Amino acid sequence: MGANGAGEGGTTEDRLFRGALVLRQPARGHRAGTDAVLLAAAASPGARHVLDIGASTGLVGLQVARMQPGARVLLLERDPAMAELARQNIAANGLADRVACREADALALGREADLREAFDLVLTNPPYLMPGRGRASPDAARRAAHELEGDLDGWLRNAATVMAPGGEIVMIHRADALDKILPAMARRFGGLAFRFIHPRADEPAHRLLVSGRKGSRQGLAILPPLFLFEGERPSALSAALHDGTASLPMREQPA
Repeated sequence: MGANGAGEGGTTEDRLFRGALVLRQPARGHRAGTDAVLLAAAASPGARHVLDIGASTGLVGLQVARMQPGARVLLLERDPAMAELARQNIAANGLADRVACREADALALGREADLREAFDLVLTNPPYLMPGRGRASPDAARRAAHELEGDLDGWLRNAATVMAPGGEIVMIHRADALDKILPAMARRFGGLAFRFIHPRADEPAHRLLVSGRKGSRQGLAILPPLFLFEGERPSALSAALHDGTASLPMREQPA
């Protein structure tokens, strides 16, 4: 994901997707990367009401709004500093008529009564690590973004409360968390589809895109994998995804 940013007050202002999207984000610590690019590319077309849970500075939701002019998008972020940057990014990209940002806890969405069953598409990039497990970042903001207070099941339980019947969820997570992802998703969603992301064709998957629909009785699908690199160069599809000229849809599943 190419970016030419200049530091200003601890932030950089980067231009992504061949300059089509402006993103102000922290100069250090938690910054948008390939996970966010892939999640945005996996958003199904045609959604009217989209929620980005754990939006950080807004890349995923902003890119979906840019690519889907009929969508209205809510960015949900609990960190006030990140939420403020997300609001700046909404304005900088001229999307204030269709995108908004709200400060809220993803593990307490049951308290947000006005959001209940309001979205036909939910996108989420949950924190990957349980506190005390794995190698913690010395940067506080990056550590908070990577560590999940609670569990993945709780995150998905809360996500389900804001999804309309038949609504879709798309999540990106660590591939080695499949043993936790599958039961947590299957308890609430049907029509599950999995796409494994590999650094290279001869390397194990390190990320996983998964989608499901609320109330669906469809079976499970394993989609073709994505290889990010061919040798030291990005694969053709990976390069196109980072340029914003390709999509990575999950299998279309009836509700």
